[in-house]
Amino acid sequence: MKIYLYLSLIPEALIASMLPPEKFGAYFAVGTRKRTHGEAIFFEVDSALKSDYFKLDDLHKRCVPHPDGQPKRSVYISIYRVLEHVPLKSLKDLYLVTLDGRVLQLAKASASTPISNDLHLYQEIAPVTPLIASNLDPLAFCRYVTDPKNSVFVPKLAFFDLYIGGLVEDPLNAPADELPYKNLDHLRDCLYGLLEHPEKPTKTVIRSLHCEILYRTVQTGFFIGDQNDFIFYPFPSVDELEEKHHAWWRSANTVIVE
Repeated sequence: MKIYLYLSLIPEALIASMLPPEKFGAYFAVGTRKRTHGEAIFFEVDSALKSDYFKLDDLHKRCVPHPDGQPKRSVYISIYRVLEHVPLKSLKDLYLVTLDGRVLQLAKASASTPISNDLHLYQEIAPVTPLIASNLDPLAFCRYVTDPKNSVFVPKLAFFDLYIGGLVEDPLNAPADELPYKNLDHLRDCLYGLLEHPEKPTKTVIRSLHCEILYRTVQTGFFIGDQNDFIFYPFPSVDELEEKHHAWWRSANTVIVE
């Protein structure tokens, strides 16, 4: 059986599996008996990955079928500083998994979509998870956060941008009833602070991600990069989601009550 490599962002891990991406996503989100629910975001990684950091030489011995012939669902290779050590050139498609195991596949864009807004809201996913307001576009934000000249930085960052509606134009007074974010007053203050003091390009809205991801709040897509490379995975429009990925979109907008 073929062995696949996956870079999970929630939680951060490098995992080998004999399951192809859609089946792996369903398994990773709900397990084998569907008694648990948890969103997942992961990349498929080129199976030819070579690394001095990860132990890959004996993978063919560790990732083998079960005695009954069933494929091995997961073999954890690493759970520490994984994103940092996977070359961006080795990343293939990105997969978004809902709480009940529906999988959406996103392909790389040939170039990053120009974004002209002066204000942005970014959810960092790995290796750290704060919610950040910024006056930098995605590429500039990525370069800033991964810049070793800063007193605080990360070597590589995965994140996505979120919809903030009219707060882009008027963070203090624009209606925000459609925005599902907690502590909107604090978000307004952070965005307005960026306009008042543009020399400070970021403000922390929430220190860490501690709830499920609301896929319906994704603005343009998912980004991953460092000081040298940058990849953009566009998120489909609502019309495209309704037309081509209806089951996933319906699942993404359904709240599961335990």
